[in-house]
Amino acid sequence: MKNLLVFLTVCVGMISFAQTGPKIEFKEETINYGEVEKGKDDGIRIFEFTNSGDEPLLVKNAKSSCGCTVPEWPKEPIAPGEKGFLKVQYNMNPGPISKTITIESNAVNKPSGMVTLRIKGTVIVKEEVSPLIKKKTVPNI
Repeated sequence: MKNLLVFLTVCVGMISFAQTGPKIEFKEETINYGEVEKGKDDGIRIFEFTNSGDEPLLVKNAKSSCGCTVPEWPKEPIAPGEKGFLKVQYNMNPGPISKTITIESNAVNKPSGMVTLRIKGTVIVKEEVSPLIKKKTVPNI
């Protein structure tokens, strides 16, 4: 009886790993902007993904957690083995960055075909010193 139970468990496990259909695999699911300067960084980052399945992958939609992050995704099917790119542009508001982008696809390896991506970092504003302001000098002692 134990052997039959082990055999059935192994078979069910193998069947679940042998899914057919499109599969989405991201190179990275979080992009860290680090500390970036407003005005010197355009806020554009690229998420690279591959269709590791055996059928065409369709990215149906990409939604950001706020209007400050704009995603662009491929509208054409991604063939098995091919790469796709999701472009994300953050509007570079000063302060911390912590946003999510939810991808809707026909991928069979993700629950309901959904993937959540993240961007994080900090946007700083460099203080500009006017050349008209005199520097204070400390006398040498």
